[in-house]
Amino acid sequence: MCGIAGSWNPKAGLDELALHDLGRRQGDAIAHRGPDDAGTWADPAQGLVLSHRRLSILDLSPEGHQPMISARGRWVLVFNGEIYNHEALRAELAALGHRFRGRSDTEVLLAAIAEWGVPGALERGNGMLAFAAWDRQERALWLARDRLGKKPLYWGRAGDGSLVFGSELAALRAHPALTPEVDPDALALLLRLDYIPAPHCILRGVRKLPAGSYLRIGEAELAGDFTAHAPTHWWHALERQEAALANPFEGGNAEALEQLDALLRDATALRMVADVPLGAFLSGGTDSSLVTALMQAQALRPVRSFSIGFDNAVHDESEHAAAVARHLGTDHTELRVDGQAALDLVPELPRLFDEPFADSSQLPTALLCRLARQHVTVALSGDGGDELFFGYGRYARCLRNERWLSRLPRGLRARDPGERARLGGLAALQAELAAGSFQARARNRVLRWRQPEAVVLGAQRARTAYDDPAALPRHGTPADALMAMDTACYLPEDILTKVDRASMAVALETRAPLLDWRVAEFAWSLPLDMKWRGGELKWLPKRLLERYLPQNLVQRPKSGFGAPVGDWLRGPLRDWAEAQLDEHRLREEGHFDPAPIRAIWREFLGGQRKWHTHLWGVLMFQAWREGLGR
Repeated sequence: MCGIAGSWNPKAGLDELALHDLGRRQGDAIAHRGPDDAGTWADPAQGLVLSHRRLSILDLSPEGHQPMISARGRWVLVFNGEIYNHEALRAELAALGHRFRGRSDTEVLLAAIAEWGVPGALERGNGMLAFAAWDRQERALWLARDRLGKKPLYWGRAGDGSLVFGSELAALRAHPALTPEVDPDALALLLRLDYIPAPHCILRGVRKLPAGSYLRIGEAELAGDFTAHAPTHWWHALERQEAALANPFEGGNAEALEQLDALLRDATALRMVADVPLGAFLSGGTDSSLVTALMQAQALRPVRSFSIGFDNAVHDESEHAAAVARHLGTDHTELRVDGQAALDLVPELPRLFDEPFADSSQLPTALLCRLARQHVTVALSGDGGDELFFGYGRYARCLRNERWLSRLPRGLRARDPGERARLGGLAALQAELAAGSFQARARNRVLRWRQPEAVVLGAQRARTAYDDPAALPRHGTPADALMAMDTACYLPEDILTKVDRASMAVALETRAPLLDWRVAEFAWSLPLDMKWRGGELKWLPKRLLERYLPQNLVQRPKSGFGAPVGDWLRGPLRDWAEAQLDEHRLREEGHFDPAPIRAIWREFLGGQRKWHTHLWGVLMFQAWREGLGR
């Protein structure tokens, strides 16, 4: 796990020394992602520099140093991530005549690119990755991101025409010609969703590479408007889901259980390979418990497991996590947080998350990563189970509402209540009646601000998977559509972004066995009643978990992983929030219309508890702007 960055501009006129200096500055901006080693490589004739920060996980020797040059000198690579099947690929490539100096998966990926090209190497690999590969023969730069979007990659155009890229926005901001101008459309997305989904970015002229895609920029593209150049999907989640739905799993419950067990055991075993200490996040929920159980079943000693709990009982799962750990026999570490530790973290959030981000579970996630990093360098997580196996209660509520609404007379509609829908009750019902389609009603369940363009000055509505009918599978059930939208948007751009930033801020690598592409495609092929049966969410994973835990530890209500933000905003964070939301400040800075924000703030302080989610998005942008964005 590492950080990558770089810049390309043949017209910039930088000599080799200046290019290396630029690369070092970009790399230093993301040094937290790779504290173990640093390197740059430059091609002065092309005005190109590649920069790398290394977190050593496999082959801790200097043989894993990056940037890395292929054996015949054609390719230069900077790589962030892990190729879990690198040993199998190494054997295949060795049979084809490749020879290897060290044991790193980077060297295997580089040889695979040399042998099969970038698309071929991507298709053969099983892992999480973002990389930049420079083809010295064709003078072309390839940028790529893994199938489901576990690793991030920003790219864009600086004011001098340079192509700039990096694992985090900070690496691009380190380029002296990049102008940090806020994109109001992206800011509106932040208020709508709590995050900014790819390809959008908070800064104009910068993009995020979508999951499962690559971008090839040659000299001709670089000379034009290369930011308009569309990435190519080498693996597309929706297409793979549609293929799985067209060829559904036809076995019974027992066969499905055995196949899931085999796939997850192998996915977990692949992710347990490391030359550094390894552990697991254990919340006590189905997914983290299953991953930890599969780790412990294949480990030679007790697995290190980690959990966190708040003093607010609504957000505390630590007691259940401890019970799961005792049954599995893990070496468990629990951090009790009285709230002050989380409050102390709030000023650091802009630096930790790099781009404005407003999912309040960012706080416990960051604290959990800090705890784990004191003991291990790699941690496995249960991310992905909800999106693949129908794990969210809002899925069931959406389908229930759809059944109810289908019984109403056609043409019965209500006026959209706008932001008041967030308050529930009659306003929420009006919002459901006002929605003109199933997709619109599904969107209602994930929105924060419903009409942020009325609050963000100069913003236009940007489409996401929750707005675009083309993001829905052509076959399957409405349940499949719900999971498809989340897999395209919420999973990579919220859940995985949150974990990547929180973990890499402390140089901790996280791995997600449930997001092995083979597990995902198997999950998509399953009938709905193997995921949701008799009102039970994640039916099949829970049956598998019962092989390792007693029923009383498996059958429990799902609990969110959040923080008591509403209580904090009325209490210890009130003065901070008031300063951020000051009417004169908002008007002077020119990003928001202050009136609706101040009205919501007054209502919130007057006792309307549900406005905290609206406010947190504004506050996270304000804090980002104050800390990093000016």
